[in-house]
Amino acid sequence: MDHVQSALQDVRSSEVLKNYFLVTKPRLVAANLISAAGAFFLAAQGHLSITNFLSVMTGLSCVVASGCIFNNYIDRNIDKDMTRTCGRALATGAISLKGSLVYATALGMAGTAILSAGTTPLTLAIALAGFVIYVGVYSLYLKRNSAYSTIIGSLAGAAPPLAAYCSARNTFDIGALLVLAIFSLWQIPHSYAITIFRYNDYAAAKIPVMSVRSGISATKRHIIWHTVAFILGAQMLTAFGYAGHAYLAVATGLGLCWLCMALHGYKTCDDRLWSRRLYLFSILTIFILSIMMSIDFAKPPAGMIAMGQL
Repeated sequence: MDHVQSALQDVRSSEVLKNYFLVTKPRLVAANLISAAGAFFLAAQGHLSITNFLSVMTGLSCVVASGCIFNNYIDRNIDKDMTRTCGRALATGAISLKGSLVYATALGMAGTAILSAGTTPLTLAIALAGFVIYVGVYSLYLKRNSAYSTIIGSLAGAAPPLAAYCSARNTFDIGALLVLAIFSLWQIPHSYAITIFRYNDYAAAKIPVMSVRSGISATKRHIIWHTVAFILGAQMLTAFGYAGHAYLAVATGLGLCWLCMALHGYKTCDDRLWSRRLYLFSILTIFILSIMMSIDFAKPPAGMIAMGQL
């Protein structure tokens, strides 16, 4: 009997550890680190500081994970109404509310300390600004009150690559502005695609996303406009001398494929299937783009650097 109880206790302990890991949204953290690495290598131009790189990656992972836990805490009630999220640990009560808040706070403090010690004040400021936008502005208010919450939330999504870029460059130049634009513009059609193929979830939870508030047709138009803006923004890295022509060719090719898929939304008979494919292709697009930033960087002209230091 004692062996059975011990085994059951071990199982419960492993489940608790698993839930504390999953509440950080590890796939989202990993995605943010991939984009951050791409922006870091773009800015570093081959002059890599291992200490700086490890500090910014570790610090950002902690800050992003902390934000995800706070987001799960804030959304725990509406998560119960959505098929996609009803199994989350805080929605089911698998972990305690107090424990999750302590965990989130500890990760946030650890990330802040690492970024403060190993990077620059500008990097820390950008990371914390992204955290405040995601947790304080988006999660607490806009998500429940505005169809345009995705646009503001996209700034939080762009914060990790922007922070990593500024950590390597130690300035906010035109390249930093372009990184902010590229990752913000990418996130908008990416997120709008989610709101279409998860339409029933958002409607059930009464979340006023674009597809629920303004309709799927309006959401498709916004997807197209922002995809076009993303393509133009991605091309500007080469136009301003920060990335090479191989990057330009790949970025343009991926962007045009994404746009063609978006335009196909006007012909599709199955919005859910179309939007899911669009969402998956958007992930592939930003993954490949981050890789190309890492390997096909270029040094902008001296005059451009001077002009771009803000």
